Amino acid sequence: MPHYSGPLLTRPIAGALLAARDAGAGEWLGSLDLDRSNGNAKLDNDIWQWRDQRYPYPHPLKDRTIYYWDGDAFAPVSRYAGSLIKLVPTEWGAPTFEIDGIKMLPTSKESPFEDARRKVALIEPRGKVVLDTCGGLGYFAACCLEAGVAHIQSLEKNADVLWLRTLNPWSPDPDALASGGRLQLNHADVSQAITQVADASVDALLHDPPRFGIAGELYSQAFYDQLARVLRRGGRLFHYTGSPNKLTSGRDVPREVEKRLEKAGFKAQLALDGVLATRR
Repeated sequence: MPHYSGPLLTRPIAGALLAARDAGAGEWLGSLDLDRSNGNAKLDNDIWQWRDQRYPYPHPLKDRTIYYWDGDAFAPVSRYAGSLIKLVPTEWGAPTFEIDGIKMLPTSKESPFEDARRKVALIEPRGKVVLDTCGGLGYFAACCLEAGVAHIQSLEKNADVLWLRTLNPWSPDPDALASGGRLQLNHADVSQAITQVADASVDALLHDPPRFGIAGELYSQAFYDQLARVLRRGGRLFHYTGSPNKLTSGRDVPREVEKRLEKAGFKAQLALDGVLATRR
C-alpha cells in the first residue's frame, strides 16, 4: 500500500495552528509529520496550506489521537474490526499503537524507536539477512535498514497494523529509495509462514510477539524449533518478552522462553526486556 504524505494532526498541533491564526500570523513553523521534519504552513482565515495543498481548520480533536486527511475531513488513525486499533502519539515523536487500549510498544522512559534501536543492536544486523517475525509498526525493520542490513523480511499478521504503517512517517516504506529494495514486507502469520523459510537461510532473527495470553503459539517449543531451523549456526535472536508481573500471572515468562530456546538449540540469556540467544 502507498504511504500517506499529507499532514498528521494531534490536539496540541491543531491548537498551535489555530493560536497562530488568531494571533494574526500569516504562517506557522512546526512539524506536521510527528517530528520527522519541520516546515511552514501558510495561514488564512478559513483554510491553511501545507506542501501546496489546502485544508480546513479541524474541529476540536481528542487527546491521545492522531488525525490524517482522508480527502474530506481530518479522521482519527484508527480502525475497528473486532478490535480497536489506533496510532497513539507520544512525547518522543515516534508513535506507539494500541489494540483495545493495550499499548503495544514501551514509551514511558524513551522513544519506542530508540527502544527498538537498542534491541536491534544486539543482533548486529549490518550486512546480514534478517527475519523480522512480527513486524508491527516496523521500527525493528527501520533500525535494521539504518544499521546497514543486507536484506530484511518482515511479516505482519494484522492487516489493520499494516494500514497504520502506511500512515506513520516513522514506519519504513519498502518502496522508498531509502530502503534500497532491502525491505520485504509480507502480510502473513509467522506461525504458518515460518515452515516455508529454508533451513539456515537467515543470519539473525527479531521476534516481538504479542503477549503470551494473546499469541501463545509464538512462545511454543514447536515454534522455537522452527526458529532454530531457519537460523544459521552462530546466528543471533532477540526475543522480546516484556516483564509480566509474576505475582499476578504466576509465571516467569522470560525464564520459560530462555529454557525453551535452550531446548531448541540456542544458548540463551536474559537481555534488556527479553531474551538474547545464539544458535549453537
